Amino acid sequence: MSLLQVRNLVVEFPGRRGTLRALDDVSFEIAPGEILGVVGESGAGKSLTGASIIGLLEPPGRIAGGQILLEGRRIDNLAPVEMRKVRGRQIGAIFQDPLTSLNPLYTVGRQLIETIMTHLPVNPAEARRRAIQLLGDTGIPAAAQRIDHYPHQFSGGMRQRVVIALALAAEPRLIVADEPTTALDVSIQAQIIALLKAICKDRGAAVMLITHDMGVIAETCDRVAVMYAGRIAEIGPVHDVIHRPAHPYTAGLMDCIPDMAQDRERLNQIDGAMPRLDAIPAGCAFHPRCERAFEPCLRQRPELSGAGATRSACWLHMAQTGGGA
Repeated sequence: MSLLQVRNLVVEFPGRRGTLRALDDVSFEIAPGEILGVVGESGAGKSLTGASIIGLLEPPGRIAGGQILLEGRRIDNLAPVEMRKVRGRQIGAIFQDPLTSLNPLYTVGRQLIETIMTHLPVNPAEARRRAIQLLGDTGIPAAAQRIDHYPHQFSGGMRQRVVIALALAAEPRLIVADEPTTALDVSIQAQIIALLKAICKDRGAAVMLITHDMGVIAETCDRVAVMYAGRIAEIGPVHDVIHRPAHPYTAGLMDCIPDMAQDRERLNQIDGAMPRLDAIPAGCAFHPRCERAFEPCLRQRPELSGAGATRSACWLHMAQTGGGA
C-alpha cells in the first residue's frame, strides 16, 4: 500500500485579475521506504507540491481540487490545529536553508527536546536522551556536548544534520525534503544524500526529495517525477528516466548535464523559459520550447500515459500508442 497518495491536486492563487492555477492535476504515490525525486526548473511547482502536502501553503494559495492521503487518511482538508498534529508527528520537513528552520536564540537541544515532547509521550530526561541519540545518528560528533550549542556554533553541513534530526524527532512516516543539499558543498552533499538513503532503509520512512539537481536525483532516488508548469511531464524509475527519457523536456534537462566522457566547448540548453502562470499556452505547456512539437501539441493537453518503463505526458507517445489527437 502507498504511504502517500496525491490525487489530481490543484492549487490556485486568487487575485484581482483572476485566479492563477499553479498546480494542475498532479498525481503520484510514494511507498514506504521509497525516495521519490521531484525535479524541474524554478517555477515548475516542485516546492508548491511539497508545501501542499506539509500543509504550509502561503495565503492566498489554496488547494482547489484533488486529495492528499497519508496512510489512507485524507489530510488536505484538515483544520489547521489538526494539521499541526500531523506535521512533525507523521510528516517531517527538511528545508534548503537550515538557518530558517532553527531558532538562533535557542540551543539545538532545546529545539529538539521541545519537538520530541510535543509529539511523543516522554519526560524531559527521556527526550534529552533521544535528542542526543538523534544527533549522533545524523552524524554529529560529541552529540552529548554539542546538544547545548546554538545554531551559529555549527557549520552549514552540521546545521543541516540538526534539521534532519528535528525532522526525525517524532519518527514520522514521511519526510518532505525541499532542496536539502543546495546550499552545501559537494562533499557535504554526498554525506547528506547517504544520510537520507539510510533513513529510508533503516526506518522504512518515505522521502519526497525536491531538487533541481539531476545528479542528486540519480544518486538518491528510486523514482523521479519531472515537473513543468505545474504538471508532471514524466514519472518513472530513475534509471529509465535518466537514460531513456520519454518526454522532450526530460531529454532537454539531461542534455544540460555535462558529460565527462565527451569533449564539448558548450553545454546544451533548452531555449526559452518556463511560462508565467498567467501566460501558460494552450495544449502542451512545453510546446513553444519543444523542437519536436507537432499539430496536436498546440491545441490539446496530453495526459500521462505509458511510454516504455515510464509514464509521459507527450503527444509523441500517445500517437505511437494510438491515444489521442
